[in-house]
Amino acid sequence: MPTAPGAAPSSASATDAPAATASATPPACSLFPPANVWRARVTGLPAHPDSADYVASIGARAPLRLGFGATSGVRVTTVDADQPDVPVTFRRSAESDAGPYPLPPSAGGDLVVVYSPSRCRLYELSDARRQAGGAWHAETGAIFDLAANSLRPAGWASADDAGLPVLPGLVRYDETVGGAITHPIRITVPRTRTGYVWPARHSSSRVKDRRLPQLGLRLRLRATVDTTDLPPAARAIAEAMRRYGVIVAGEGPAWELAGEADSRWQNADLTPLTRLTGADFEAVDTAPLRAAPDSALVRG
Repeated sequence: MPTAPGAAPSSASATDAPAATASATPPACSLFPPANVWRARVTGLPAHPDSADYVASIGARAPLRLGFGATSGVRVTTVDADQPDVPVTFRRSAESDAGPYPLPPSAGGDLVVVYSPSRCRLYELSDARRQAGGAWHAETGAIFDLAANSLRPAGWASADDAGLPVLPGLVRYDETVGGAITHPIRITVPRTRTGYVWPARHSSSRVKDRRLPQLGLRLRLRATVDTTDLPPAARAIAEAMRRYGVIVAGEGPAWELAGEADSRWQNADLTPLTRLTGADFEAVDTAPLRAAPDSALVRG
């Protein structure tokens, strides 16, 4: 996963627009409806028949990695209702939502995640830079209605290659301290196979090796893994991986968890998770959850 984006060069100061809060956990507007795949448990799902191959290809002996902490991770910016919309042009316009987007001047970077509770919308861009005059240019852009079960159009990327929203899969400080993480967590793997698994919508891999996972694959921490000796924050993350699993969202280091950058993270609370390895996980078959191929709605 990308590390926290830096501020984009700008000729305007932050006072030119309403204040935005960086790394603020969304205070309102749930991240998708209760019957959405991002809210679905995987404890009762069958193991995937190719689980052993997938785990081996990712790395059965590879340790879990943390892609977030006090100084690293994905920066989330929450904007007020009066944040002005700005135009954005895209290099991959055929796979991008036209906008406009409510972007404060400080929001630029390799990965931009902007949450608007007043609109119940999520705005995510890759490689976004502010241009002269206040307009923006980015690689891709995606707008997600957090009150709906919509997916990206088939074949479309988002701010990542999988076509998935980033924010719902991040480990966030407030939910971890509260002990209740109720969603899957994004991970990266070294290599993926061409194609994708619901709810992912896009793949850029051309490799056809069936032993490799596809983007969107869900895995879970095995029921037999003992988490009782983990610190509370680490245990909350481990139990989320057992109940809701992890979802393959991109290529990168093996078993790297994505999380929000937050100065309150304490490494001592998180590093015990790195004792877990790939062998502690198994892939699951999410087909029983899927209500329709082009919807994030899960079966009741």
